[in-house]
Amino acid sequence: MATKQKSRNRRPSTRDRGPRYVEPVLDPTWQSPYLPSAEEREANGDAVRRYGWRRRVPVTIAVAVLVVALLVGAMVSIWLPVLGVVIGVLYGFELYHSFGRLDRLGTGAGESIARLVGEGGSAHDRQRLATVVDRLSATFGVDGVSAVIIDDEGYNAALMRRGGGLALYVTSSLLRDFELIELEGVVAHCLARQRLGLVERQCIAASVSLDDATRRSLAGIGQCYRADEVAAAAIRYPLGLANALHRCADQVTPPGSYFVSPAFSTTRWSWFNPFADRSTSDLSDLDDPLLRSLALEEW
Repeated sequence: MATKQKSRNRRPSTRDRGPRYVEPVLDPTWQSPYLPSAEEREANGDAVRRYGWRRRVPVTIAVAVLVVALLVGAMVSIWLPVLGVVIGVLYGFELYHSFGRLDRLGTGAGESIARLVGEGGSAHDRQRLATVVDRLSATFGVDGVSAVIIDDEGYNAALMRRGGGLALYVTSSLLRDFELIELEGVVAHCLARQRLGLVERQCIAASVSLDDATRRSLAGIGQCYRADEVAAAAIRYPLGLANALHRCADQVTPPGSYFVSPAFSTTRWSWFNPFADRSTSDLSDLDDPLLRSLALEEW
């Protein structure tokens, strides 16, 4: 009897236990960190608006002081406050339209590149590029992207505003030498910039007169690395993009290329490899192509 009681009270050993069921807990607010968020896109749009406000601060302060002085001048003449109100309203309209002019500045960035470098590629090359662009545009939810081949021996590509739409500029050497999976990685990276809301701020940075540090700040520091993340997650093959970046890092851009000309410094931050004119890598810089390649190889 004692033996039976003892056997009933004995707990089963760990080896006797079966797998335990753990009920999954779903978080409806979770979002993949590799997907562009609405907040991220809004922050990139705010960067342009903040720049627009900063460049008008001195004039705005001067107009505000003048308007206040005129309003205070009511003790001298009743017409001075009226003049102050008129000046304030007119300046408000001008300030509003200045943001529209700033936005329109970026629409010609791509056309200026095509005129300066010149378009190239055979009909077969253009069709090949257009096919890749159309297929990946659907993946990234980007519409109306035209594909343009520019005649240059440097490996590079950029998505820029062209008139009322977007144009992807790819160098003839990149299209000629890159494998299909590498080309897809480059195109995906460029389309990811549009999904992140970067194309507008980078095209405006390429269209206004700025020093190098301010231009980079407006375009977005480290945003090349972020676009790589979004692109690799979307195409689900980071090694293709990593290989493309390695090719860019290894290439010594030939003389005569647009990417070793002084004009490149103004559009630098729109390009897939913004350091095409640099002979050595800087692994402390998130926009460096070699660093970006090594990071993708760790995925």
